[in-house]
This record gives sequence, C-alpha cells and structure tokens, in this order.
Amino acid sequence: MCGITGWVSFDRDLRSVSGTLDAMTETMSCRGPDDRGTWIEGPAGLGHRRLAIIDLPGGRQPMTVRTPRGTVALVYSGETYNFTELRRELTGRGHRFTTESDTEVVLRGYLEWGESVAERLNGMYAFAVWDGRHDKLVMIRDRMGIKPFYYYETPDGVLFGSEPKAILANPLARARVTTDGLRELFTFVKTPGHAVWDGMNEVEPGTVVTVDRAGLRRHVYWQLETRPHPDGREESIAKVRELLDDIVRRQLVSDVPRCTLLSGGLDSSAMTALAALQLGEAGETVRSFAVDFVGQSENFVADALRSTPDTPYVHDVAKASGTDHRDIVLDSHALADPEVRANMIRARDLPMGFGDMDASLYLLFRAIREHSTVALSGESADEVFGGYLQFFDESARKADTFPWLVKFAEQFGDDADVLRPDLTAALDLPSYIRKSYDTAVAGIQRLDGESDFEFRMRKICHLHLTRFVRVLLDRKDRASMAVGLEVRVPFCDHRLVEYVYNAPWSLKSFDGREKSLLREATADVLPRSVYDRVKSPYPSTQDPKYAIALQGHVKDLLADPSHPVFDLVDLDRVTRAAGRDVPQITQASRRGLERTLDLALWLDLYKPEISLT
Repeated sequence: MCGITGWVSFDRDLRSVSGTLDAMTETMSCRGPDDRGTWIEGPAGLGHRRLAIIDLPGGRQPMTVRTPRGTVALVYSGETYNFTELRRELTGRGHRFTTESDTEVVLRGYLEWGESVAERLNGMYAFAVWDGRHDKLVMIRDRMGIKPFYYYETPDGVLFGSEPKAILANPLARARVTTDGLRELFTFVKTPGHAVWDGMNEVEPGTVVTVDRAGLRRHVYWQLETRPHPDGREESIAKVRELLDDIVRRQLVSDVPRCTLLSGGLDSSAMTALAALQLGEAGETVRSFAVDFVGQSENFVADALRSTPDTPYVHDVAKASGTDHRDIVLDSHALADPEVRANMIRARDLPMGFGDMDASLYLLFRAIREHSTVALSGESADEVFGGYLQFFDESARKADTFPWLVKFAEQFGDDADVLRPDLTAALDLPSYIRKSYDTAVAGIQRLDGESDFEFRMRKICHLHLTRFVRVLLDRKDRASMAVGLEVRVPFCDHRLVEYVYNAPWSLKSFDGREKSLLREATADVLPRSVYDRVKSPYPSTQDPKYAIALQGHVKDLLADPSHPVFDLVDLDRVTRAAGRDVPQITQASRRGLERTLDLALWLDLYKPEISLT
C-alpha cells in the first residue's frame, strides 16, 4: 500500500524540474511512511511513497525494466491477492523475478499482457506505467474503486496522483472549484470520474486511461453486468461461503501484523470469525479492534437508526472467535478537536465528511496503527448484500432519485440548509441530482422476464455498488492511509460482487431480513446474538458535550464574520445553531455546525479559488 504520483510532459525533459516531482511525492508521505523514490527519464517522472506490506526489502519503487526499445517503469499502490498464481504463470512464460513482491508481478504482467494485465488481477490497486517503448503512460484502477486515483490534463501531457494534493503541488494545477464542483461537493451522488477540483478527474473504477502524444483515451475493462442467476437458495448460500473463505484467506497474506475491524454487526463479525477460523488452523490468533465512546454503552438511548449499542455484540464475537481484542474508547474532546477535523480534511482534500463519524474513524485507525499495519474491514457488505434501510423502505424504493437521499433527508436534514440562499438558488442542486440519477440508471440492464419489482431492486443495488459505495471506500482509504494503515475490504472482491448482484432480490432477502445470504452463509461461525441482531450503522456519539464543543468552535468562527466561509454558508443560520440550547440541537443542526467547520478549515488549508461559473 502506497502513494503514487507522476508527471508526463511531452514537450520537455523533466530532469530540469525534479524538485517539483519531489514536492508532489512528499505530499504522499502519510500513505507511505517507510520509503520514498522518484524516477525521471525524458518526458516522464514518477514518484512513490511506500508502506511496506509484502517483501519488505525487495518491493522498492519506482520499479523499472530496461528493454531494447526503452524503459518500462511502474509506480503501484495496493495489493494483488492472486500474485502467487500470476507469478507462477509468468515464470512459465520465461519471466525471471528478482523480488518476492506483488509489484514486480504486476510489472512483469504488463510486459507480458500489456493493458490487459488489469483483467487478470484480483485485488485493490491503482498504478501507472510509463512505457518508454511507445512513449505512453498507462493508468489503471481496480474494478470497485477501492484505491483512489486522480489525473489532471496539461497542454503537453498529464499529472497524476493517489490524491488531489499530489497534483495540486504542481504549479500547472490550479486549485479552483467551479459551480459544478460545488454541486458535486454538496450532493451525495458521486458522479463517476468527477473530482470536484476544476480540470481534475478520477480514473474511473475498472478503467484504463492511456496518455500519449496523440492525446488521452479511456478503456473500460470491467463493469457491473446483468446475468442470469441459475442457483437456488442452498446453492447460493454455499457459493457465497466458498467465495468468502477464499477471499479472506487471500487477504490475510501479509509480512506485517494484521487485524480486523470489529463493530459487532453481521459484516465485520462474519469476516472476523472467518479470519479467526483460518488463522487458528495455523496456530495464530487474530487481533480485533472496535471503537466505542466514553459512557456510550451505559447511557445508550435507542433511536431510529441505532437500536442497540455495539460493544456487547463486539465482545460476544471476540469471545466466540477467541480474538485478541481491544476497544478503542474515545471522548467528546478528542472527537471535536479541530486538529483531528483538519487532519481528516487534509486526508480527503475536501470538506465532504461525516462529522464525528469521520473523527472517530481517524482516531480508531491511528490507535490501531500502533499495533498493526494491515486491517480487514467489513465495509461494503451492505451494498453487496442489501443491508441499508432504504432497501426496505417503500418511499425510498419508489422514488426516482438516489434512495439513500430519501433516508438522509428524513434522518439528518438537507446538508444544503447551511448554505446561503443565493448560493442554493445558483447551484440548483435538485436539478443536478435529477440529471445525475437519470444518467446513473440509464445503462442498467434488465433480464428478460424480470418483474418490475425485481428490476427496481436491481437498480437500487446497482446504484449502491457504483455510486454510494465509492464514497465510503474513499473515506475509509483516506482515513486509514492518513496514518499509514492499510485497510482491506474482502466484500469488494469482484467475484463476490458479480455473483451476489445477479441474485434476485427475493433470494437476497429470502427470510424477510437484510443480508439473508451473508447471514446464512456464515451462521455456523456467528454468535446467536449477532445472527439475530438488527442492522446498526457505524456508531455516532450521543454525548451532549460533543455538540457543546461544536458550538464553541463555531462561535470562535463567528467572531470573524469576514471569514470566506460566510461567502458560502448563511451567517444567520449558523449563528442560530451555535446559540441553541443543547436539547434543541437536532441531527440536522449538528450536521450544519460540522459542515460549517469543515468548510472553514478547508478554505483555510487549501485557499481554493471559488468561481461561480
């Protein structure tokens, strides 16, 4: 796991500007604290920061191979879980390896198969190859978009990086956000390829982007496709378990300490139990970590989202699976700490977080990093198996919009409520959302004979797997890599995603509950309490001291009404929210306070040019 960056400029020799490449590379130091490297040859420069996971001494980058027709150089971030099989195949084809790393397997795979190497990889990855034989840059991202990857076209080439900050460190990139970028920022639609920053794009998941003197081209090598699902209930349950056993086994491979993230929900509990079972066969004990808040278990109050606290279920799993478990208990002071908020904004390069849930995730990862370098997460099971409330809510099912927006409006209010009325009118977010939704559902394929209801549920599943999940994957990657922790997501294995996506909804919810296939596939390793537990989202603090701390920070901000944040947010609304008695602070108003503080810090840290055009 690493941070990558680079610059291709066909009209110059980049050796004269090596300092700029160094600066771009250093922005990725949190993603790769173990090593750094740069490589420049003519019009191409590559930079790499390394978090060493596999073959600690041998996996240094950029990695190069000299051929009679030119150098082929690679910078790579991520993990290829089937690298052992690929290495064996490539050895049989005459390739000779000098390291034990998966990086060299990807490089040799490119030499053998070219851009088609992507179709052979099982893993999470973002990598760039400078192919000096053809003077071209090849950028490839994993199928589900687990690892981030951005690029910025220039007059004579391209800049790229794992995160926008690497690109913005180059003087050619302009830190500018237009009206369209603000629309993307203030909605929750995750337009594929959109990076918010003007002129910047994401390499879309499952896509190859090639840049040469003729320009830039995109090729999609994988996308979610509709296929018949021939298996019945028992066959489907057995297949899901077979896939999960193989996926977890592959993702436990590491040369550094690893652990699991355990919330006490079905997803993380199943993954932790399977990991414990497999490691137990080798005489090892799995480490597990959970987040909790001071006084939360003792003083928990059920609400519409969370009917039970996590900790009792966490401990049930830890006991049943025999894990070496640790609770990371956070207080409201830490959650509201402006420096923690600033660290998350630096990690994401944008103020589009989840308030205290972002802060707790960052603090959890920071604590875990003291003990482990790799963590397995239950992220994405809700999107794959159908676990969210909106999958079962009729208003969300029938709405001609993104179903999660229906539930968000009910539970948290509209994030745009914090904006100035004139800005809200100029952005016209409802129209942006409507157009985005129409585009998102336009290409979803329908099976012959598929009922209207099943097709509606297929669309909802597709939207979660191609839009919603990418927001959460990006959040998890940025929060973890900000502290040098690699988080793996077994439920994003493309084989599992393809298989479960094409199972009809009647099969995914055969017992009238969420995630029926996953529950039954792992029933033998789950405590009964977890098997019976109702879905509960990632925890959020209920301590009123957190809201009080937010109000205090906002009041400090209000002392300077000339702050540029008030060009975006409504001063009167924020003032009212900051002055409310704590019992009157709703989820929506708390979210507005968090959004205001996020925006203010982002403006201070990045000083973006905001252009309403």
